[in-house]
Amino acid sequence: MSGYRGVDYLQFDSLLGEEELLVRRTARQFVEDRVAPIIRDCYREGRFPAELVPEMGALGIYGANLEGYGCAGMSSVEYGLILEELERGDSGLRSFVSVQGALVMYPIHSFGSEEQKRRWLPKLAAGEAVGCFGLTEPGFGSNPAGMLTRARRDGGQWVLDGEKSWITNGGISQVAVVFARTDEGVRGFLVESGAPGYSISEIHGKLSMRASVTSSLSFAGCRIPAENQLPGAIGLKTALSCLTQARYGIGWGVLGAAKDCYETARQYSLVRKQFDGKPIASHQLVQEKLAGMITEISKAQLLALHIGRLKDQGRAEPAHVSMLKRNNVAMALDCARLARDIMGANGITDEYPIMRHMCNLESVKTYEGTDHIHALVIGERVTGIPAYR
Repeated sequence: MSGYRGVDYLQFDSLLGEEELLVRRTARQFVEDRVAPIIRDCYREGRFPAELVPEMGALGIYGANLEGYGCAGMSSVEYGLILEELERGDSGLRSFVSVQGALVMYPIHSFGSEEQKRRWLPKLAAGEAVGCFGLTEPGFGSNPAGMLTRARRDGGQWVLDGEKSWITNGGISQVAVVFARTDEGVRGFLVESGAPGYSISEIHGKLSMRASVTSSLSFAGCRIPAENQLPGAIGLKTALSCLTQARYGIGWGVLGAAKDCYETARQYSLVRKQFDGKPIASHQLVQEKLAGMITEISKAQLLALHIGRLKDQGRAEPAHVSMLKRNNVAMALDCARLARDIMGANGITDEYPIMRHMCNLESVKTYEGTDHIHALVIGERVTGIPAYR
């Protein structure tokens, strides 16, 4: 297999500016040089490549679309192009960056005090600290409004009780953004590792996202200083606004997984010979699969770019992002399955990235809002009628 040169059927690159192309080129080279050589072994071993954390910080990848406090201040489109390249490497790596930037740095940047911003954002941007986001609970995933975790005031402290589950980055984090019920409604808090009553346990046995850290967070009379409350994180909508940021990045990221599957299958079809010594790329059924894959990838690229441009103009709505996440993840999964079909038995071996992407994408389809939840968000947008219950 030759090196990755990108996938561009509709002259997509002509829609990008020089700075956007440069950002993507830098991220692509990082994935080629530092991710591709190790990711198969990381997935085999169930190991997150923590050695890459400071390197990505040095490249300005964390919270790249945020301004100030050591953040790169990139556009939403530039940020999306970075995540596409990272997910071409592995969904677990892109998930790490999404959580760090969209679910930890974004809420601190948007809802934190000036002291909280100055303390945490430069460290998180540089990769000197890792964060996680605690919203999902064992009994409440698609319905975060049902959360049971509570926080109560006790003098100059808050006391938290409850549990959060399926938390990316949990076991390697120094700070968790946690949402809990209070007497005044849902509020956001910063819980630092080592806080009394705070414990973290790893989730094992995963057959997906194996190059990612997934944890459960437990709060048993967990005490944190009063100043660790995020002053602007008032109500569940603030938590959901963080998810919108992460979903936007997913919509771009899965393009990388889809392109990797497509390009691997395309190259394979040109060298794999069957029936009279002809490459299987000459067969009509194989060409039909490749044609379908590149068509859907091209459409998904344009959707991501348009919503990215809207986001940079302040015009993107959460329902727009739901369409992006729902469509592009489904597209990427279809591409992975078609690529596996083209490659036959070879498609299930880890010599090729297909099965790894396919397994990862099953998780990506579920987290940050399932396919069905996003369908209901879109349904409400076009009918005006919420159908969640």
